[in-house]
Amino acid sequence: MFSAFKIQRFLADDDGMSTAEYAIGTIAAAAFGAVLYGVVTGDSIVNALTQIIDKALNTSV
Repeated sequence: MFSAFKIQRFLADDDGMSTAEYAIGTIAAAAFGAVLYGVVTGDSIVNALTQIIDKALNTSV
């Protein structure tokens, strides 16, 4: 027969969950990195940064 301790231990046993969580976290981080890379290397960001730098360099003092 199962005692309350054995049932609680069976329900709380999560062996193997760490590996799955790390795998999902790694995939999510890689996807976020890919999206961030796409945004940063896109024309709109490069043009915006270029305009900011040009404006800063061409200000009259």
